[in-house]
Formats: sequence, structure tokens, C-alpha cells
Amino acid sequence: MQAHTLLEDLQAEEAVLADKGYDSDALLQTITNTGAQCVIPPTKNRTVQRKYDLYLYKERNQLERLFNKLKNFRRVATRYDKLDTAFLSFIHLAAIYLWLK
Repeated sequence: MQAHTLLEDLQAEEAVLADKGYDSDALLQTITNTGAQCVIPPTKNRTVQRKYDLYLYKERNQLERLFNKLKNFRRVATRYDKLDTAFLSFIHLAAIYLWLK
């Protein structure tokens, strides 16, 4: 699982948010070791259903929806830009467009 690789050098101050697909004991332990709060809803087949911050999880959903809207722009979805600065500049323009819409 690539999540462990992403979390190796992470210094999360407050929380790590993810969806149910990342609900594994090993990943939960890795997040706990960083000192962050784990906001991952438990899967239905867990024998002990642990609690998580539902408000923070809803915030994650709003961010996912923003990424989904940004992917509607063909230039963002296909990553035509060769330079990182050009790609980031277009993401800023797309976000402004969505904000003004």
C-alpha cells in the first residue's frame, strides 16, 4: 500500500483524513505514531466500530468534490502542461472560475 510511503515523513499537526478504503490496523497505527488524529471511518465488517470525527470527515468530502470539479477542466485532467508552474497557474484560474460561478 502506497499510503505508508506517503506517511513516512509526514508531520501532521492535527489529523489525517481518508476514506474507508484506507481502514487498516497497520495504517491506523502509522498515523497514530505521527501524533495525528486518525479520521478514517471504519468499514462495516470491523467487529469493534471505532469513533471518528464526522465533522472533519465532511470537510474531506468537500475537498474531494472540489478536486472532482477541477477535473472537469480538460487541461487539468490530462495534465497537458509540461511545467509545474504552468499547471499550478491553471489550477488557480480554474479555482477562481469555480469560485465566481
